[in-house]
Amino acid sequence: MSAAGNGLATRMRSLATAARAAARELSHAGTEAKNLALRAAADAVLARESAILAANRADIEAARAAGQNEAFLDRLRLDRQRLSAIAAALREVAALPDPVGRVTARWNRPNGLLVRKVRIPLGVVLMVYEARPDVTAEAAALCVKSGNACILRPGSDALASSLALGEALSDGLAAAGLPAASVQVVPVRDREATFELLQLDDLIDLAIPRGGTGLIRAVVERSRVPVVKHYQGVCHLFLDASAGEKDAVALAVNGKVQRPGVCNATECLIVHRAAADRLLPPVGRALAERGVELRCDPASFAVLSRAGVPCVPASEADFGKEFLDKILAVRVVPDLDGALAHIARYGSLHTEAIVTEDPAAASRFEREVEASAVMVNASTRFNDGGELGLGAEIGISTTKLHAFGPMGLEELTTQKFVVEGRGHVRS
Repeated sequence: MSAAGNGLATRMRSLATAARAAARELSHAGTEAKNLALRAAADAVLARESAILAANRADIEAARAAGQNEAFLDRLRLDRQRLSAIAAALREVAALPDPVGRVTARWNRPNGLLVRKVRIPLGVVLMVYEARPDVTAEAAALCVKSGNACILRPGSDALASSLALGEALSDGLAAAGLPAASVQVVPVRDREATFELLQLDDLIDLAIPRGGTGLIRAVVERSRVPVVKHYQGVCHLFLDASAGEKDAVALAVNGKVQRPGVCNATECLIVHRAAADRLLPPVGRALAERGVELRCDPASFAVLSRAGVPCVPASEADFGKEFLDKILAVRVVPDLDGALAHIARYGSLHTEAIVTEDPAAASRFEREVEASAVMVNASTRFNDGGELGLGAEIGISTTKLHAFGPMGLEELTTQKFVVEGRGHVRS
């Protein structure tokens, strides 16, 4: 390893060592101190608006110069409204019940021992993410409230924005008397810094990568730290034979168009053959009018072409793909079995939705689809911690161990056994 490499490794170990020490102190911090830190951080985000937006403009200009598309720029962009939403999210997390110390179960053994299961923080969480500077604040808030120190590793595209937000978070920690190292943004662009941190299983308890396929794969392959994957969102919307036109149009448009560059956006429309002639033209027209490119299998291409709706033939690679753009794969299937088989083959365990008026079809879809969230007559966009009442989320896990779906406060804790006796000895 070069001298520069040795220096980076030393620097990352020092950062993680500080996080470990902070985690020990934060793990037993009182709820009010944690809440004070988050409320103060929210105030600081708004007070530092000019500096944060200036840093974000620099990130946006660099990303645009690098040729990034509009969906990418949308994920990266901050404005006054989004900063207000970040501040609101910090306050919302402060208002949530503190999971640390909560007794989830208790029982007495026949020999008189009292056994309890109690929620405790994980320790030090490493968050690795791409161009979403709002993740910096949300991840920090959830980690602080759940008693975890966090090391935040944004993509280089969002580094200036994230460092500016990190300063606001530091203001909040200082106001509450909590250790500054409870929240640290990795201040270097060198991607090797991530790999150095991923080797520190003696200091870091959990790594959470959130981003594209390449990022997830790189973290999983190079990590000695346990990883919870926030993998790609290949989310499907299935229009059953009984689906109503109004709901079909509304859910397809919302799922694809509202924010096409996020992981819970709809990426593939599946249509029951019995409903294709009735539903595909109005749904396809509504999507095309909003600038969505429809990539269709032969059956859906024929229906839409007859109706005069712009569309193009799909390739096999378009199914199972996360476009993160105004592009939608479309397929007609024979029946519910066909939809379930398609999802089983191409889904990413993220979010799957059905539009139906048939309770039996809804029940079977709920039971058989394997995903972190299953939606019945609701947009895929609802797989979100805030929308599901968890407050801000650190991401949506597509890993079944130890969390599946939106990771809120509870998912950032584990449990320990506390056993109380009266001089008990085991015979």
